[in-house]
Amino acid sequence: MKKGIIIAIIVIIVVAVGAYLYFDNTGKKNQISYATVSVGRSDISKSVTATGTIEPVTEVEVGTQVSGIIAKIYVDYNSVVKEGQLIAEMDKVTLESDLESAKATYDGNLAEYEYQRKNFIRNKKLYKQALISEQEYDDSEYNYKKSKSAFENSKASLAKAERNLSYAIITSPIDGIVTSRDVEEGQTVASGYSTPTLFNIAADLTQMEVVADVDEADIGGVEEGQRVSFTVDAYPNDVFEGQVLQIRLGSTNSSSTSTSETVVTYEVIISAPNPDLKLKPRLTANVTIYTLDKHDVLSVPAKALRFTPEYPLVDKNAIIEDCEGTAKVWSYVGNTFTAHPVNVGISNGIMTEILDGLEEGEVIIEEAIFGTSSTVTTTEDNDNTERSPFMPTPPGRNKKKSK
Repeated sequence: MKKGIIIAIIVIIVVAVGAYLYFDNTGKKNQISYATVSVGRSDISKSVTATGTIEPVTEVEVGTQVSGIIAKIYVDYNSVVKEGQLIAEMDKVTLESDLESAKATYDGNLAEYEYQRKNFIRNKKLYKQALISEQEYDDSEYNYKKSKSAFENSKASLAKAERNLSYAIITSPIDGIVTSRDVEEGQTVASGYSTPTLFNIAADLTQMEVVADVDEADIGGVEEGQRVSFTVDAYPNDVFEGQVLQIRLGSTNSSSTSTSETVVTYEVIISAPNPDLKLKPRLTANVTIYTLDKHDVLSVPAKALRFTPEYPLVDKNAIIEDCEGTAKVWSYVGNTFTAHPVNVGISNGIMTEILDGLEEGEVIIEEAIFGTSSTVTTTEDNDNTERSPFMPTPPGRNKKKSK
């Protein structure tokens, strides 16, 4: 009997506590609090990202226009060279033989031309005096013109042979540094339909550029002069700065290996000052282009402009003092919600610039919160740094005060 009474009492207590907790929590869930924020100043930026390659501003491929064997190489990787400096020589035996042959042909054709020219002049005078026949005159004129043509042809061949011999001496076309050497001494190079590349020479490695591939969906917001920051894997803790120099109109199509979609990108040229020579040619750069970029502007959270004091976000008995305007924010005092019309500027989706309508330090509602507390959450300071709306707020940023 006593055990039954004790069990009954315990059951009653459990049911009572459960009922209390249920109704208490139900009441709390219906309570609303309002996160507020002080109007302050911040930097507002909107950006697009891309990948690119570090390239020298000026880089020249040095080749040869004649075929032959590389006899001497006078520079190596990273050699500093001056314009006109000898950097390589080709074997000249064949080229010199070609030159001698061309010169011999030229001399023979010159002698023939001189003889036929004098013969023609002489026959021309005799023909005018009717001392020779017309046939003899025509023959001398024909031989003269034929010898002249052969002479001009041999003259051009001699000039070509001389030029080819000069090509055996390979010099640097610019002041710079050798970034690649693609030949060895004794190697044979053949200049057929294309000129073989022997060296790459970069002009000034203290001034580099990034060639970035920007997706077609982002290229509309990119303009010349915009600020750019980028990183390279070689120096993960360093952030390099530059600006957009050129947007090239030619597009590049590439197909994804995992899908049948074609990706269209545009080349954007970005300046990359390199005074300490950290940036090396062909490094991969992770680029951020700031399509919107304002500093120290009056701003509020973007979601504050989306708040509207309507049921169930506010109590049915709340006093709402509305106003005209397409953009407005709200303040909250006691049981009264007051609208403030504002003119807005740029926005990055997190923070929105306020052009006029608010003063720095004013407190406005950021958002309504359905919760278990009847307090108003107030952010005392408008943090100057951008934060993702999906990231938690750092400890100590928000303070609470009672209604």
